[in-house]
Amino acid sequence: MTLTAAVAVDVGGTKIRAGSVIDGRLAHVRSVPTPATAGAQAVLDTIAEVAATVIAETSGSGGADSAWRIGVGAAGVIDPATGVVVSATDSLTGWAGTDLVSELSARTGLHVRAVNDVHAHALGESFAGASRGTRSSLLVAAGTGIGGGFIADGRLLTGRNSAAGHIGHVPSAAAAGLDCPCGGTGHVEAIASGPAILATYQRLIGRDDSPTSAPAPESNPAPVPANTRELAAAASAGDPLAVRSFDMGARALGSALGGIANILSPEVIVIGGGLAEMDETWWTPLRAAFAAELIPATAGAPLVKAELGQDAALIGAASLWDDEPGRKKETH
Repeated sequence: MTLTAAVAVDVGGTKIRAGSVIDGRLAHVRSVPTPATAGAQAVLDTIAEVAATVIAETSGSGGADSAWRIGVGAAGVIDPATGVVVSATDSLTGWAGTDLVSELSARTGLHVRAVNDVHAHALGESFAGASRGTRSSLLVAAGTGIGGGFIADGRLLTGRNSAAGHIGHVPSAAAAGLDCPCGGTGHVEAIASGPAILATYQRLIGRDDSPTSAPAPESNPAPVPANTRELAAAASAGDPLAVRSFDMGARALGSALGGIANILSPEVIVIGGGLAEMDETWWTPLRAAFAAELIPATAGAPLVKAELGQDAALIGAASLWDDEPGRKKETH
């Protein structure tokens, strides 16, 4: 018996993860560093190498009769119809313009499909995670940045130029005057992402609540958190300025998501990413601000935590092949 199998690949700025998915089961997951500064060709070579490793390991454990394909979720704006990287940040040098599908097909001899990594997360949660069984869902990845993927009528909405889902760039009054990584100002990512919350804390520790107060480092004798993880620990331990920083970011994001829910009215909003691992210090203000924005028709919309973690992108990338011969997982 020949089984339809996929090598699923998640390409990020720091690591590339790959695994085999046969009959919906993820196995033989491998992770390697991304050669992020070595150029697109080096990244493509690494993807092909780790895919070959996964196939060899899976075949050696009983998958030798599988007919393989590759599904990729990758950083950047990816055109799912062509597999071309429409645009990308400099986290991957020379990544914009890369033809993922053609280049990987040439290297592996296999058929390839590709989408944006957050879109892959949305597909994964819809296929086997927190939004399984729904016809419409919004996946929000809240961490270093803030992105999203919307499933409507069972299909991934990619929009014009495949750029749908840039939730982090919704305007936010709480972020007024703050620089956003996109080059703009006042976007919700500038106040609600992990790095932005850390930046808020760093602004707060130099003053008390009086607008005219001078910096008072002696009032903060504890070591200053160096990253969002340390800040989260400080907030959980009761550091008032750490709590306030997370509260400000969570409320800004919650308000934005409430407005988006009023527009899209998904059956469920799924929150993933590093910030979703926070305790109620972050979740409580997020839910409160979200609920406060909902109109009566959308009141009660569920806001839930993602279930699959980093495996969501792999399962979602593999699911790109589930609709063969048609491509029902994305639309414009």
